[in-house]
Amino acid sequence: MSTATITLDGKTVTVPINAGETVLETARRAGLTPPYSCEAGNCGTCIATVTDGEVTMRVNEVLDESEIDDGLILTCQGVPETDVTLSYDD
Repeated sequence: MSTATITLDGKTVTVPINAGETVLETARRAGLTPPYSCEAGNCGTCIATVTDGEVTMRVNEVLDESEIDDGLILTCQGVPETDVTLSYDD
């Protein structure tokens, strides 16, 4: 089973990833209160930076290719493909 290591407000937790679950859903299930608004991939409130691992976004109407190349994702649309480490604090 894959895991997500998530940093938010200086707190880091590692939790198992449920199949098909977004990073945002995983963070909330872990007891974190990440920022989000639309959950549709078009507001950008839930952006985080992936520092390790692979995440695929279902929908992305906010980030351009250079931002994605820098590791930014929309956590409401990001589904981890591997173990992943990310931060909302960057």
